[in-house]
Amino acid sequence: MTATVSFPVPSPHGPRTATVAYERRGAGEPLLLLHGIGHHLQAWHPVLDLLAADHDVVAVDLPGFGASGPLPDGIPYGLAGIVPALGALCEALELDRPHVAGNSLGGLIALGMGRDKTVRSVTALSPAGFWNEPERRYAFATLRAMRAGAKALPRPAVERLARTRAGRAALTGTIYARPGRRSPEAVVAETLALRGAHGFAKTLAAGTRVRFSDDVPGLPVTIAWGDRDRLLLPRQGVRAKRTVPDARLVRLRGCGHVPMNDDPALVARVIRDTTRAAH
Repeated sequence: MTATVSFPVPSPHGPRTATVAYERRGAGEPLLLLHGIGHHLQAWHPVLDLLAADHDVVAVDLPGFGASGPLPDGIPYGLAGIVPALGALCEALELDRPHVAGNSLGGLIALGMGRDKTVRSVTALSPAGFWNEPERRYAFATLRAMRAGAKALPRPAVERLARTRAGRAALTGTIYARPGRRSPEAVVAETLALRGAHGFAKTLAAGTRVRFSDDVPGLPVTIAWGDRDRLLLPRQGVRAKRTVPDARLVRLRGCGHVPMNDDPALVARVIRDTTRAAH
């Protein structure tokens, strides 16, 4: 069940209050799960129970997405704003240096948290920030088109499309290698989440300047890439490995940009292997 928590976040104008939606289950060392741009915490549902067997798992709606409120005024949507905000969230939820796994935007944020040494390990699934300029423009154009499509379709049309495998492929084939495996209800929910993501434009604008160029030494890092990722092309994983040379680079065979639904067992295993390496 989704809950919410409100907590103070530092800003240039003094502490401001942020409100974040999250789901929590399991027991063990804490594990924070971060979704990508335009998505919501339900992206992690296929792997939540698998991970909760070993961890106190907290999946969050990032500020400005899903059921979470926006970042408070004066806090930017780039890494400089979101990483401290998530640190404050961890403090509010009493997560002591959690492991963190993130997908796409969430993977970039996870690496930022690892760079700041506020987490025990990092698993980044197709993380943003390792593109060249043509690849970034292609990805952003694709995301804007997906968002425009989600906003243009009336809900009854979304629900009608989601009932068929071909319709689910039309709605989500850019991010899943196997969109037919996604349930109709999940496809409707994530299409509506993309439509209603009030942090989308500001996050995308902040991303035009993002290149992740820092090493993340001193803790286990896994960078995993779906070999059927159509949004952030798999060759970006090679650049990520050059940037973070001690990271383990894993190819997720048969997986797209959001691999948790394409192969839940594989993704859960990759995350657990990373968290165990912290011991």
